[in-house]
Amino acid sequence: MRLSPFFAAVLGSLIALPALAAPPATSAGKPATAAQGPARPDPVVAKVDGHEVRLSDVRDMARGLPESLRNLPPKMLFPLVLDQLIDREAMAIAARKQGLDKDPAVQRQMRLAELGVLQNALIQREVGPDIDEAAVAARYKKQIAGKPGAEEVHARHILVTSEAQAKDIIAQLEKGADFAALAKKYSTDPAAPSGGDLGWFKKSDMIPEFAAAAFALKPGQFTKTPVHTRFGWHVIQVLATRREPAPTYQEARAQLRQEIVQEAVQKALEKARAEVKIERFNPDGSPVRATDAAEPPPVPEPPSPPAGTR
Repeated sequence: MRLSPFFAAVLGSLIALPALAAPPATSAGKPATAAQGPARPDPVVAKVDGHEVRLSDVRDMARGLPESLRNLPPKMLFPLVLDQLIDREAMAIAARKQGLDKDPAVQRQMRLAELGVLQNALIQREVGPDIDEAAVAARYKKQIAGKPGAEEVHARHILVTSEAQAKDIIAQLEKGADFAALAKKYSTDPAAPSGGDLGWFKKSDMIPEFAAAAFALKPGQFTKTPVHTRFGWHVIQVLATRREPAPTYQEARAQLRQEIVQEAVQKALEKARAEVKIERFNPDGSPVRATDAAEPPPVPEPPSPPAGTR
């Protein structure tokens, strides 16, 4: 079971706010530890019918504000966030007085919210140690540093609806016809007015059949047989090839960090699932049997891009 990038932002969204979020740093730039001084106090900053609102609550809510608000001076930001927390406590008290906390629908939502908070807390604990700067740098050194960049080709193509027409175009090219002129005349692709020019692209930018044919050609060569894809029949010509420079550490850092986060989250999920008993039931509440398993519905393909290849 593989995860989508759903949890990638869990840790990345923990933004430090001036005077409200991060613990004080030492001269080395690392947070102060218990050995370096007492823990930062967490005083009560408001009470609503006896319900305490602490400074840590203000910090937590401040992290989720839009950047324009997070950048306000602390003396302006603090009362704004505190008022929101007071309003929330007052509304929650009013809801309890009306018995809404006993409503089954509300209880289900509260349960889902609790699950989300616990899930995120576990992810932060399990994933946090795996995404320090040293881990990102090590991955860059292993995967990217000193290695050539991705191969790219500059190509153009002619897209038609039948194999016979594609073969006829190839025959014209072999007799010396101009590729760009044929593209403008016959191609159904939006790139036809520019002679079918697709610019530079990597193998991963194109659908497999098209990429395999294009990257097998040398500069100046065109396909001797039509290339069939779900978009139609292609005649491809490669104009030039090159290797993209390998990205610098700063350019690759965000992607590498995301990869580490996703791998760590996957590991945490697999561990959590292995430690629990899972039972599945049908929509009517009956136990799922092996014979009940149905094939999942096919995943619809995304809409075809205008160029018919990307």
